[in-house]
Amino acid sequence: MRTVRSRVRSVLALVGVVVAAGLWAGATPAVASAASDVPSPTVTGPITGGSHGFPYDSTVVDLARFGYTEQEFFYSGTARAFTNVGALGSDGRWSVTPSSTAGYETRLLVRRPVNPKRFNGTVIVEWLNVSTGADVGVGWSAALTELLRDGFAWVGVSAQTVGVNGLPPGNPLGNAGALKVWDPARYGSLVHPGDSYSYDIFSQAGRALSHPNGVDPLGSLRVQHLIAAGESQSAARLTTYYDAVQPRANVYDGFLIISRGDGSTPLSQAPQPAIATPRPLAFRSDLRVPVLAYETETDLIFLGYFNSRQPDNPFFRDWEVAGSTHVDLYTLTNVSRDIAKSLPGATMPTCALPLNDGPGHFVQADASQELREWVSGGTPPPVAPRLDVVNAGATKVIVRDSLGNAVGGIRLPQLQVPTAAYSGLGNSGANPFCVLFGTTAPFDAGTLASLYPNHGRYVSRVAGAAIHDVAAELLLPADARQIVEQAAESGIGR
Repeated sequence: MRTVRSRVRSVLALVGVVVAAGLWAGATPAVASAASDVPSPTVTGPITGGSHGFPYDSTVVDLARFGYTEQEFFYSGTARAFTNVGALGSDGRWSVTPSSTAGYETRLLVRRPVNPKRFNGTVIVEWLNVSTGADVGVGWSAALTELLRDGFAWVGVSAQTVGVNGLPPGNPLGNAGALKVWDPARYGSLVHPGDSYSYDIFSQAGRALSHPNGVDPLGSLRVQHLIAAGESQSAARLTTYYDAVQPRANVYDGFLIISRGDGSTPLSQAPQPAIATPRPLAFRSDLRVPVLAYETETDLIFLGYFNSRQPDNPFFRDWEVAGSTHVDLYTLTNVSRDIAKSLPGATMPTCALPLNDGPGHFVQADASQELREWVSGGTPPPVAPRLDVVNAGATKVIVRDSLGNAVGGIRLPQLQVPTAAYSGLGNSGANPFCVLFGTTAPFDAGTLASLYPNHGRYVSRVAGAAIHDVAAELLLPADARQIVEQAAESGIGR
């Protein structure tokens, strides 16, 4: 766990990097899970074979270089669907009860340290995103650098029927990446009874990691904490999970909700009775289980998260990031590389404008570490400023400064000492997901020259901003060093 003293040491080390470069010119609770009613499913594996010889969504990252391994396991059992007891209010304080049961078998994709001494005790359990018709570990792609360097274990869960069985016939996204389509020899035994059961299937994934029945998917690692994570549509499902299922399941010690909109997914859906959830919707405030909501400009306006904003409280933090987008260039690049391993020929989307290359993924990496410390008994993450939003007729817009960047929110050095205008809005293209990728508008040479006539002072300002953000616990020291070194290597102000 980092302390104030270790933060100070990190800041001083960063100052040393800048001084050594000759460029310094001054610078502006542990939450233990209660008893759970979730059974431990049967785990088998590691799974091998199949026509491809590796799991779908296997990463191209050289995990061995970091002392990590990737393995796949199947887990099976009986899952429950739920129905509400009383109304589902916008405050999220719901009560539910099991309504039906069904058998299932699905998978865990595990990336973990080989040496137990490298393991920091925390497992990020990601509800894999299926918006494209196949499993995608978007959270892994955004934060993988921090996960690998600090010894996290990461587990991707195929919790939804689309990832296993594919989309309905005729969907333009196709089913090439659905597990049972992509490799019938490897995944032919999997059974998913429908997304009404996805919440309990996700609970049982956590139990398979903390109380394994059969094979232990984490080998000899000793698990201290499980953090549930999900991005976009997976974040919407985890919102329903937190409000409806977490109070009775008590499997996860914390939640990292990434890029949620203003509502959540149904508690139950066809072929079971449909039970919709309200909009707007808050995370319930009566649980002692931490939630960190990471929100981008796209989420706030395009997906409507602004309507579901709620005050921070002892177990909730809302982090809104200036210059961020739903999926930034760094994250999308990593996602695309992994997809291309499973689906050769898959390429990066081409959009009308340059994609957002802003600082969002750095904040998401820091969020993983802050939440780990929070559930381990450390202090909660800082309360962060919200993005400035105003009415523009019947719509909401983000206030922007004279250079085109958002006002308010978490502001990393890229926003405090900008060389471009970053937005989470305004892109388009033949690919329907372009609206989520944001834009980057680099400043022209004249603007850069007027802002930064001296290279040393430019780097000094970047370093000052980085030091401020590290001290504020909004940026990790290793990422701060990278940002400063990139500034020092740039031609700005020369």
